Amino acid sequence: MNGWSPDKTWREECGVFAAYGVPRAAEIVGLGLHALQHRGQESTGIVSCDPLGEFHSHKGLGLVSDVYDEAALSRLTGTLAIGHNRYSTTGSLTLENTQPLRVVYRAGALALAHNGNLVNARELRRNLEEAGSIFQTTLDTEILLHLMALSSASSPDAALVEAARQVRGAWSLVLLAPGRVIAFRDPHGFRPLCIGRLGEGWVVASETCALDLVGAAELRAVAPGELVSFGADGMKTSRPIEAETPLRQCIFEHIYFSRPDSRVFGEGVDRVRRRIGHRLAQEQPAEADLVIAVPDSSNSIALGYSEESGLRYELGLIRNHYVGRTFIQPHQAGRDSSVRIKFNPVREVLEGQRVVVVDDSIVRGTTSKKLVRLMRRAGAKEVHFRVGSPPVTHPCFYGIDTPSRRELVGAVKSVEQIRAYLEVDSLGYLSLEGLLACEREPAHFCRACFTGSYPVAVDPTADKLAMEKLRAVTPPAAR
Repeated sequence: MNGWSPDKTWREECGVFAAYGVPRAAEIVGLGLHALQHRGQESTGIVSCDPLGEFHSHKGLGLVSDVYDEAALSRLTGTLAIGHNRYSTTGSLTLENTQPLRVVYRAGALALAHNGNLVNARELRRNLEEAGSIFQTTLDTEILLHLMALSSASSPDAALVEAARQVRGAWSLVLLAPGRVIAFRDPHGFRPLCIGRLGEGWVVASETCALDLVGAAELRAVAPGELVSFGADGMKTSRPIEAETPLRQCIFEHIYFSRPDSRVFGEGVDRVRRRIGHRLAQEQPAEADLVIAVPDSSNSIALGYSEESGLRYELGLIRNHYVGRTFIQPHQAGRDSSVRIKFNPVREVLEGQRVVVVDDSIVRGTTSKKLVRLMRRAGAKEVHFRVGSPPVTHPCFYGIDTPSRRELVGAVKSVEQIRAYLEVDSLGYLSLEGLLACEREPAHFCRACFTGSYPVAVDPTADKLAMEKLRAVTPPAAR
C-alpha cells in the first residue's frame, strides 16, 4: 500500500479517481486508487459504464490490493469509470457505506464518489426523511443523490448544481452518468482535485501522484466552484457557483495528508515541506548531534530542518510499511497494537546521541510518547521533539475525522505540559505565522484546526466541539 504518513491518531480523508474515454477504464481507475491508498484504507469501490449505458460495480472492505483482482476488473467493462478509497469521516464501516454510491432515479442511473464533509448534513437529512426519502446508507454523500433526485433539471450536470447549492461544507467529487463523467469542487476549495489527459481521454484524481501512476499528463486543477463535464462533446467547464474569496484550502494537505510527489494547490508538496523544515529550524533550533524524521510524511520536513540547521540527517526510525496506517484505524485498541510493530529504532544511529525528532503534527500525543520511549530504550542521550505545525487545538469538520477537543492534547495542555507528558528534553512547535509564511498564498488556506475560526459555520452542539465534558473530567492544572 502507499501508506505515506506516520502513525497518527486522526484519520485522513478519502481519495477519488475517474476516467472518461479511456479503454479498460476500470483498470486505470484501479491503478489510480493504488496511488491514492494513503487517503483511505477502510474500503474501496469502482463503478464503470459500458457502451449500452449499463453500470457495473465492485466494492469491498480493505485495501485496494485486497479488493480488486484481474477477474473483478475485467467485469467492469466500458471506457468510463469512477472509484473511491474511503475512511469513515461520517457513517459506519460497512459495505453499504462503501463508495461510489450507485442509484437509479427517474432520469437514469448515477454513481457518486465524494471527498469531504457536508456540515449541514444533519439538517438536510432530517428534512429529506420527513419528506419521504429513504436512505440506504449513513453517509452525508447520499444526501447529494437525494437532492438530485428531487431536482426538475433535465441533465445530471444541472441536477448536481441544484443539489450543491443546498449543501454547505467541503466536496471534491466525481459523478458517473450514462456516457458522462462530471467533476465538481466546492467554492471554498477545501479539498484538491485535478485533471489529466490520457490518450484521447481524461482522468480526474484527488492528487497528481495518481495521474503519474497511470501515465496521464497533468492539465490543471478543478477550480473552486467549477464543474467539469466529460462527454461525447469533449471536456466542458462552467462556474455555476462563484468561488469564495479568500479560498480555504486545507493546509494539512501540505503538512501531512498529500504524498510529497504530488502537486497540490499549485505547489509541489515536497517543496512546501522543505520550507516548513527550514522555518522550523529557524524558530526552534536545538543543541543536538543529528536530525531524524518520524517516517514517512515528516521526511521532507526533517530534511529541511537538517539543511537549515546544519545537523546531519539520519534514518533513526524504520517504518514497517506492511502495517496499516495506525491513525486510520477507527478504534484505539487497533491503534495501540499497531504502534508497537510499526516503528523500530536504529540503535547504531541513536545510541549516545542528542537527537532532534521531527514530526509534522501532534494530535493526541499517545504515539509520540511511545516513539520517544522507543528511542530512549535504543540509547538516545537526549530527545528534542520538533513539530512542523502549530498545536492542533480544534477538530476539523471539512473531511477529516479529527478527535473531539477533549482528546486533542494541544487543546488541554500547555506546550510545557505536553513536553513533560512526552518525556522529551525540549519541545518546539512551528508558529502559525511561520507556517503561513511557507505558503505562496497564505490567505487562501484554512487554519481552523489551529485557531477554531471556522470558515463555514458548523453545528455548535457537535461533540467534537464539546468542552464541558472535558472540564468535568480534567484537573484544572491540565487545562
